[in-house]
Amino acid sequence: MLALTILAALPLAVWLYLFALRGGFWRMRDIGAPPHSAPASPRVVAVIPARNEAPVVAQAIASLAAQQYPGELSIVLVDDHSSDATAAQAHSAAPPDRLTVVAADPLPAGWTGKLWAVSCGLRAASALNPDYILLTDADIVHAPASLAGLVARAELEPCDLVSYMVRLACRTPAERLLIPAFVFFFFLLYPPAWISDPRRSIAGAAGGCILVRRSMLDRIDGVSSIRDALIDDCALAAAVKRAGGRVWLGLSADTSSIRSYATFCEIGRMISRSAFTQLRYSAWLLAGTVAGMALTYLAPPILTFAARGSAATMALAAWLLMSLCYLPVLRLYRRPWIEAPLLPLVALFYSGATLHSAFAWWRGKGGEWKGRTQTVRPKPAG
Repeated sequence: MLALTILAALPLAVWLYLFALRGGFWRMRDIGAPPHSAPASPRVVAVIPARNEAPVVAQAIASLAAQQYPGELSIVLVDDHSSDATAAQAHSAAPPDRLTVVAADPLPAGWTGKLWAVSCGLRAASALNPDYILLTDADIVHAPASLAGLVARAELEPCDLVSYMVRLACRTPAERLLIPAFVFFFFLLYPPAWISDPRRSIAGAAGGCILVRRSMLDRIDGVSSIRDALIDDCALAAAVKRAGGRVWLGLSADTSSIRSYATFCEIGRMISRSAFTQLRYSAWLLAGTVAGMALTYLAPPILTFAARGSAATMALAAWLLMSLCYLPVLRLYRRPWIEAPLLPLVALFYSGATLHSAFAWWRGKGGEWKGRTQTVRPKPAG
C-alpha cells in the first residue's frame, strides 16, 4: 500500500509542477499582432524550401503574395530536386516580379536536405538585400496580416527571431485525436514564456513560420552552423539566443498548415522523424523518457481504478489536473472537453512513436522524409 501511495504521489507532484511552475505553457493563448504597427516597413524576403509539394505550394505562395504588408516582400522558392510539378505550381501562384524559383544544388555531405535548400534560398535572397528573412514551409497558408504582425513584433519588442506555431490541420479522426497533443507536448518542452526570457537558455521556434533578422543570420553564419540539425527550427532559435539575440514564440489561429495526415500511421511517422533526435540519440534518455511518460500519463488513470484510499485519490487528482492543463489546447482546436481525459492514451501513442524513432535510427533510417534519409549520424550519447 505504501508503494502505491508513493507511486500515486509522484505524478501528482509532476502535474502540480507543470501546472504552476512550467511557464504557464498550457494556457495556449492565440497571440495576435502587437497593438501598434512597426514605425518602418523593412524589406522582407520569404524563403520556402520545397520538395514534391505540388499539391500545396500554390496556396502557400498565393497567401504570401496577398500579404497586407506596406513594405517590400519578395518570395524565393527553392525547388529541392522535386519529381513533381512543384516549380510550375509555384510560378502559377505569384507574378514573376514577386517570385524567384531556384533549383537546389546537389546535397553535400554533412547537411540535412531542408537546411541545404534553405541555405541555397538564403544565397538567392541576399541579392535582394533584405532586412528580414521569413523562413516558411510550402504547406503554410499565411493570414493576410501575418507578416505585418511578425515584423511589428520583431521591431517593437525588439526581437531577432519571432515565430508562430501555426494552426495545424485537424480534420481527420487521427488528426483530431493526436494533433492537439502535438502542440501541447511542444509547448511543454519549449514554454514560450521561457523562450522570450533572456535569463533562460531554453530556445525554440516553429519551423513553419519564422521571421529572423538578416543581420543576426549573418552573425551566426546563416544556417551552416546547424547544417546537420534535424529539429532545425529549435536549433536556429538556440543559435540566435546563444549569439545574444532575443527570441519570441507565439500561437496563431489564423495562419495554418494545410498538410493533412489522413491516418494514425502518417502521424506516427511524422513524430518518429525527429523524436529520437530530441533525445540526442541516447538509449539512456530514451529509457528515461518512456519511463517518465508512463509515470506521468499512464499511472494516474491506472491507479485511479487499481488502487484504494489515498493512493487512488492522489491518482485521480493527478488525472484531473492533467486534463485541466489539456483543456486550453482542445479549445484552440475546437475539440470537445470530453477528450481531455484521453490524454494518457494519446501519450501512449507518442511513446510508441518515440520508440519507433529510435529503432529507425538504429537501422540507419532516421529522419526519413520524401525518400530521403535526413539524419546525419552523430556519435550516440549513450
